[in-house]
Amino acid sequence: MKKNLCIAFVMLIALSSCDAIDELTKFDLDYEINFSIPPTTIINIPFDLITPDITTNSDASFESNNTRENLIESIKLKQLRLTLNAPDDGNFNFLKEVHVYIEAEGIDEVEIANVYDLENNDLSTLELDVLDEELKEFIKKDNYNLRVTTITDETINETHDITVSTIFRVDAEIFGI
Repeated sequence: MKKNLCIAFVMLIALSSCDAIDELTKFDLDYEINFSIPPTTIINIPFDLITPDITTNSDASFESNNTRENLIESIKLKQLRLTLNAPDDGNFNFLKEVHVYIEAEGIDEVEIANVYDLENNDLSTLELDVLDEELKEFIKKDNYNLRVTTITDETINETHDITVSTIFRVDAEIFGI
């Protein structure tokens, strides 16, 4: 009986240390891009905005985290935040829903985050709901861009400048571990 308990205890410690080592092989990549929503008088109609290309510098990011592109197991979006930069007194009350898609050359676009039925809470920052999509092929590319589809429920009289902040969680083998 004691022998079985010792074996179970050793196995539990071994599994716990594997989880700790696995956490060491994960790191975050942060990217930001700005875009603008022009004044609009149309409501309840979706319209698309495409961001400029976002340069990944993925090889350098992988190297600084002691890994290489061929050792990446998974990359998933961890967080996507919209921050309103202008107008100074602006808020996101004009938005009803937001969908964000990722695009890269040679890869079909994928929806990565969204938010529905936004309330008028005078917010200048929005956290979108992140979708559980595998994105490593997008981030391995030299650059990607985002397509933001919005539906408004109010007109806006001036351009709204917005920053999209993303955090991608990378799970890699480090030094082949």
